Amino acid sequence: MATPTQAGRPAGVTTAPADGTRIDQVLSRAAERAPDRTAIRSGTEQYSYAELDGWTDRCASLVRELTGGSPAVVAVAGIMDPAFAALFFGISRAGSVSAIVNPYLPADRLAHVLATSGARLAVLTPQMHRRLREVRERVSTLDTVVLTGPDEEPDPAGEELPTLRALLDTVTAEPITVPAERDAVACLQFTSGTTGAAKAVRLSHHNLTVNAAQTVSVHRLDETAVVFNCLPTFHLMHLTMAATAAAVHVLWPEDDPVASIEAADRLRATHYYSLPLRLSRLATDRRLTRLEAPALRAIFSGGSSLPVSASLALAQQFGVPVVQGYGLAETSPSMHLGSPERPKAGSCGQVVPGGESRIVDIGSGSELPPGSRGEIQVRGPQLMLGYLGRDLSQDVDADGWFSTGDVGYLDDEGFLFWVDRIKDTFKCDNWLVSPTEIERVLLKHPAVTDCVVFDLPDEFRGAVACAMVVTGADPAEIAKTVNRGLPYYEQLSRIEVVDAIPRSPTGKVERRRLRDRLLGRADA
Repeated sequence: MATPTQAGRPAGVTTAPADGTRIDQVLSRAAERAPDRTAIRSGTEQYSYAELDGWTDRCASLVRELTGGSPAVVAVAGIMDPAFAALFFGISRAGSVSAIVNPYLPADRLAHVLATSGARLAVLTPQMHRRLREVRERVSTLDTVVLTGPDEEPDPAGEELPTLRALLDTVTAEPITVPAERDAVACLQFTSGTTGAAKAVRLSHHNLTVNAAQTVSVHRLDETAVVFNCLPTFHLMHLTMAATAAAVHVLWPEDDPVASIEAADRLRATHYYSLPLRLSRLATDRRLTRLEAPALRAIFSGGSSLPVSASLALAQQFGVPVVQGYGLAETSPSMHLGSPERPKAGSCGQVVPGGESRIVDIGSGSELPPGSRGEIQVRGPQLMLGYLGRDLSQDVDADGWFSTGDVGYLDDEGFLFWVDRIKDTFKCDNWLVSPTEIERVLLKHPAVTDCVVFDLPDEFRGAVACAMVVTGADPAEIAKTVNRGLPYYEQLSRIEVVDAIPRSPTGKVERRRLRDRLLGRADA
């Protein structure tokens, strides 16, 4: 059996700086190379690399001032705003650790994340702060809260919190010298928490700089690139890779996919990044055929699986490759990336330079040959330092392999095909069933606009497939049609018609919660 390799990747690509580069120094180097080039823009705001680097210096001084000059954990709302970029780099430059917080978290999860991180300072949106007030007593380490902007709703207690930009106007940047320790913790990223309480992932400066360089290499980013970031929240990979390449970075948080393409065309975007949910909507939008974006070199998808039909529709319309990737918070995040030069529909691409992946049997842990389904394991220089409060050896084996909890397979060229989460799969008549694969078949039905599939317990078969479907058609007719295209053990035994599928802002759905809710309704 072949040892895991980087099959198909071009030889000689760089994987990362070899020295102890801190992540904020990636920005400094871009400012030295191209001080006047636009670093980041959002709406009417636009900052050159020199301006962003100067803004970062002020953020670093502010962090030092608010934390008493000692290193601390600083929680930051991951909003699509240029201020996030300056603050993230500034926390690093101050010698502190950032904890990136999803701005859409409900109160209890927000409290969990802040308490777990041990943050002493938090920069939150006004909406997040209102949620935090409900559970403030659960976050004992938090000394100071700064708002990203003014709160239009008065605080019932009369408390007025300062805003980040107002504080920065009072700060003079002071020189700060921080040792360039490559294995020091740079930030805490949190797992999605869909199968349990979110865990804090410790990522080093080296993890982040390596992964940025890996992504730049595979996605062919350079100083002529215009990265168009069409996401609801800020993901570090887009910030760090754009700065590594000294490329222009455009933030576009609005969710109208047609408006985003029109903006990308106006701004001569070369690399368009979005979510599968938004790209799928774009692929079926009636306005698609009138859209053009001739400067585009590729469209990139990530976060979950992009349907092949959407990928092919967009590739045909814009005449560019549509590729997706695979990654985790634990891998900084990218592990497999589709290359514009070698797109393969339905795949997550090949492993990034310097990384390795393999497929192992879920039961025995033995390595499986190409084409076999099993658990995805990964290792490489972008793999985390470990979870906060836990020794790395609890999650990474003696050979450096991390078990992802995902099911997939590799083809004979090393392209990864993601199938499902192990915890979402189930057995029917001892056959392993993937809800995601059933969903793909369901979505081909012309009357189905959205769906989610999960298992329901069955006394004789172990479990059977059930679906929640958004449709105006007869569910019995849908089941009859869809089941003809499925093996008997994957066939739907029940369909519930709903008005909408509850999803997170990034398009993810929590199958187990929906199943428990349905079981509760059925037993009532």
